[in-house]
Amino acid sequence: MQTAQAQKENGNEKLVYVIPIEKEVEKGLASFLIRAIKEAEEAEADHIIFEIDTPGGRVDAAGQIATLMQDLKIPTTAYIVNQALSAGSYIALNMDTIYMRPHATMGASGVINEDGTAADKKAQSAWLSAMKGAAESKGRDPIYAKAMADPEIDLPEYGAPKGEFLTLDAKTAVNVSYSEGIVKSRTNLLHELDLTNAAVQEVTPTFSEELARFLTNPVVVPILLSIASIGLIVELYSPGFGIPGIMGLLSLILFFYGHIVAGLAGHEAIILLVLGIILIITEFFVPGGIVGLLGVASILGSLFLSGEDLGHMALSVSIALAVAIVVSIILFKIIGLEKGFFRHIILRDRTTSEQGYVSSTNRLELIGLEGITTTPLRPSGAAIFDDERIDVVSEGSFIEKDKPVKVVMVEGVRVVVREI
Repeated sequence: MQTAQAQKENGNEKLVYVIPIEKEVEKGLASFLIRAIKEAEEAEADHIIFEIDTPGGRVDAAGQIATLMQDLKIPTTAYIVNQALSAGSYIALNMDTIYMRPHATMGASGVINEDGTAADKKAQSAWLSAMKGAAESKGRDPIYAKAMADPEIDLPEYGAPKGEFLTLDAKTAVNVSYSEGIVKSRTNLLHELDLTNAAVQEVTPTFSEELARFLTNPVVVPILLSIASIGLIVELYSPGFGIPGIMGLLSLILFFYGHIVAGLAGHEAIILLVLGIILIITEFFVPGGIVGLLGVASILGSLFLSGEDLGHMALSVSIALAVAIVVSIILFKIIGLEKGFFRHIILRDRTTSEQGYVSSTNRLELIGLEGITTTPLRPSGAAIFDDERIDVVSEGSFIEKDKPVKVVMVEGVRVVVREI
């Protein structure tokens, strides 16, 4: 089968690239679109059709994608096959023409935080300006773009009274000149664009790009980091290196792999990660604790450098740390420190008097001697025995100065007395 480029060279007049914009709008999608658009430019495509079906997503990713559209010299068409909501509508507004399937919708573009609450006024104002600018850049009436993002704009005749975001169906979009037409299929769209005989080249995400989009999803990131923390903590309490440690390392590898493929993590993040691991290993051989703290800081730094949003990454790391602390407490109560890695770094041997060990010469000859306290015993202090001043402790009760006492026990330097 000939490629679209070969068909063009063999006599076809036009070359059209078809690129999907599907699922959530995030940095992984932006990375895929950068690659797809570059292919279209290198092939000298005459037109690019973006088939859109997205519920929206991240504002920063949508902004990056919109910049790609605005910088394109190749004519672009947004073909909304199902929905272009929120960030999806903003992307569509940055294209030269918009066509919709009969049941398709676009709009409902309010800025919502990850917890479902409305964004602050500053973020809403910036987003409203972006929506307005996108509409105006392509000669569309900005009032409808603003109504998609601002519920205070009253457009009851279009199903968006004050307090609700505007969502346009296919017919309404045509009526307000936000869509050039309604088409049932790609074939009909090519006919409308006068590209019936054009060679069509479809671009689809590679497996690695699809995997990267999944691994960089805001919901998946804290899960990966939590699994990594659980695996590594459990490994500390287990003898040898087994499944928990492999799971922890695999989760970290997947995290950085996804963020590297998505273009979020660079070489500096990997360097910091490796440096952090080396420093933590070094801490086991170098006393002081500073090296270990630097290692932890390096690993945290690598995570934050890889994240697309500092706030979300801070939340993800906090969740992972909380999970690690809970798991550590549970394992400590169940297993203790007698097994696993801790058995190599914790001293369990003790030198007791029962085993014949004492901290100094045992003065057993003092037992039974009587003397006078020279200081109050609270419970430690001093007393005189046969003109010798000796540091002593009482059996627990307070003894005043100048009281007669008797030595009842000696264990190393510990001389225990009782008031007579």
